[in-house]
Amino acid sequence: MNDKLITTLEEKLQRALPGQDVQYQMAHVIRRQYDPAPAHAQRAGVLALLYPKEKEWHIVLIERSSRHPGDQHSGQISFPGGRFEEPDRTLADTALREAHEEVGVDPHIVTLIGELTELYIPVSNFLVKPFVGYTSRTPHFQPQLSEVSSIVETPVRLLKNPETRQATDLKISGNITLRNVPYFNVFGKVVWGATAMMLNELLEVMK
Repeated sequence: MNDKLITTLEEKLQRALPGQDVQYQMAHVIRRQYDPAPAHAQRAGVLALLYPKEKEWHIVLIERSSRHPGDQHSGQISFPGGRFEEPDRTLADTALREAHEEVGVDPHIVTLIGELTELYIPVSNFLVKPFVGYTSRTPHFQPQLSEVSSIVETPVRLLKNPETRQATDLKISGNITLRNVPYFNVFGKVVWGATAMMLNELLEVMK
């Protein structure tokens, strides 16, 4: 397996990041009108995990299926991750712990190589720090059934394909529909919102 992608990505992640401008290329126009994160925003960490499978690099995404009442992200596609909790020393610990809980990836086989620009999610009041890591072999994924309805193993090649970037109308509640929402079409699943924004920055760094 050619690890040039990882070597180059690690090097570029140490430089200035593309930042919010690139993230917002995959945001709905209304999203641009939100205020910055308030002081009381909850902290969270997510993991963009790259791994080799069938001789090409993949990124693991999850389809959320939460039993918590009022969960604003149930049914959406996202990176493994969640809120900072007291046992965590850092947000990197949070991202690794949540990846272990949600998809069964042992933190000891993950090598972190950098971070992306943090992103505020107004609907749930989370300020999210994305971490980028990789494993040298294909993990044995085990979904946390209470939180994850499916694991979406996504080839990097697919995300880089311009045809994967599309737009659609999304019904987000009983009487609210967002028009012309940009998203990544991943095997027919709609990857939009914060996850699409963070993915776009990662793909920009990969260029």
